[in-house]
Amino acid sequence: MKPKTKKIAAALSYHQGDIAPKVTASGEGYVADRITAAAQIYDIPVVYEPALAASLVALPVNSSIPETLYRAAAEVIAFCYLTYKEAKL
Repeated sequence: MKPKTKKIAAALSYHQGDIAPKVTASGEGYVADRITAAAQIYDIPVVYEPALAASLVALPVNSSIPETLYRAAAEVIAFCYLTYKEAKL
């Protein structure tokens, strides 16, 4: 039988002028549920990327992401931006 995997989630922010995106929230289990619930309340798109989430959860909150995650994070942020922009049209 497969071991049950714990849900994980992380939130990123990026503002013009930042060196890199920052981890604004991260956690497992109940905390992950709260992060995704908050995203839904505020109409923030939720993207399912388990490998990226696992890397982000390992970082301290309010820290900039390492250069090795730039591409993956940029793709997620671009997707969220486009999704949000289309929803407002």
